[in-house]
Amino acid sequence: MSVTTDAIVLSLQPHSDKAFVLHAYTRAGGRINYRVYGIGRKNAIGIYTPLSLIQITSSPPSPSKPPTVKEAVPLTAQRSYGEAVYKNTIRLFICEVLYHVLRHPMPDEPMFDFIADAIQELDATDEPQNFHLQFLVGLAAKLGFGIDSTNPLYTFGYAPLLPLTRTQRQQALRELCAYFAEHVETWEDPKSLDILMEVFD
Repeated sequence: MSVTTDAIVLSLQPHSDKAFVLHAYTRAGGRINYRVYGIGRKNAIGIYTPLSLIQITSSPPSPSKPPTVKEAVPLTAQRSYGEAVYKNTIRLFICEVLYHVLRHPMPDEPMFDFIADAIQELDATDEPQNFHLQFLVGLAAKLGFGIDSTNPLYTFGYAPLLPLTRTQRQQALRELCAYFAEHVETWEDPKSLDILMEVFD
């Protein structure tokens, strides 16, 4: 018996010489950790890049061990290396955020669709400078602690082309992370936060 679901890659971590653990947010079951073998095969690891949309076919989960990936198929186009400094830093940051706030193995299709739409929007945009700010505002709303319209941070969810200086962007990002820390018990500032603060001039 196999289980197939669309999934969003959060992280891929070594488990042993032959196995990796894939942390993914799935349409069918929410947060699921998979065992993955065969990463050494040509191009296999590219499927599991952070914030990729993939379709996973796996063994069914059981209380005694995580499901094993039988097949993973990419659902998004290959990304170019030329965008690595900008968009890939944003992807790493968003993955770290999702890793800490989406902890439960229960389906939430509206949340999955929100993230999947955001992935496609990030892939398509030529101006990602404010994307992570807008994403955090939208994510807070999905998690049930949306930012009130009287809060200055509310603006970032509704102004896609809002011009910001580097200092303004850094301040907004720190304030948004502090806002999440107040509302999410498992929150940890992402390790990529400092890098993201320096990426955009």
